[in-house]
Amino acid sequence: MADARPILFFDSGVGGLSVLAPTRRLLPQAPIVYAADSAGYPYGTRSEAEIAARVPALLGRLAERYHPRLIVIACNTASTIALPAVRAALDLPVVGTVPAIKPAAEWSRTRVIGVLGTEATVRQPYVDDLATRFAADCRVLRHGSAALVALAEARLRGEETDDHAYRAVLAGLLDQPDGGRIDVIVNACTHFPLVSDRLEAAAGRPIRFVDGGEGIARRTAHLLGDAEWPDSPPPGVAVFTGTDAETESLRAALARFGLTQIKTL
Repeated sequence: MADARPILFFDSGVGGLSVLAPTRRLLPQAPIVYAADSAGYPYGTRSEAEIAARVPALLGRLAERYHPRLIVIACNTASTIALPAVRAALDLPVVGTVPAIKPAAEWSRTRVIGVLGTEATVRQPYVDDLATRFAADCRVLRHGSAALVALAEARLRGEETDDHAYRAVLAGLLDQPDGGRIDVIVNACTHFPLVSDRLEAAAGRPIRFVDGGEGIARRTAHLLGDAEWPDSPPPGVAVFTGTDAETESLRAALARFGLTQIKTL
């Protein structure tokens, strides 16, 4: 019998759409709820204590309202800080998002890789642990950028963004000692794959940008491998914790991802 419970994706903003897209390709019949904590956006400049308190409480409310069969925390910052607490609080599968340092190290030839994320993500001990376990023979350079999160959100709203702004973000990595040797950059924020083409153009030389979106989609599909989906899934729902003019300007972009209903938590 078909089960209409949705997959719930969660992020502070619209970055998690970069995880939703590959998941939809693997599970096209799955009902989708995409939740954006717009009232708490951006997470990258908030303290660890704020995020650790906010995310489990919000996901608890969302789980009560939408009864998801699985939650994807499509946010590196929320995952690296709050994932264990969320899993302990909720009695359902929760998939997190972590920086793709392992594949970056596998692909790097120069053994110098960059990690581009939010300020909160790049300073986490979890990132230290990933670098130690999977990139011990690499030099791992990091840079946190709230500006790139804002650029990704602006692009989805249909606003023009300047090439110089992307070059300025990359300079935070490439201008560090040994930055000129970077051949792979980890997009360690789910917003960043939404502007990966602009980053590639701004780099000015061949650099591979990697992220965890496809891997998260495969993990989600694996966990839901026995699910019976509706023949015709309902329209996708986008839920915001606060709405304003900028939220309304995202309607066209959300519709491209199959999210045609907008609601407020």
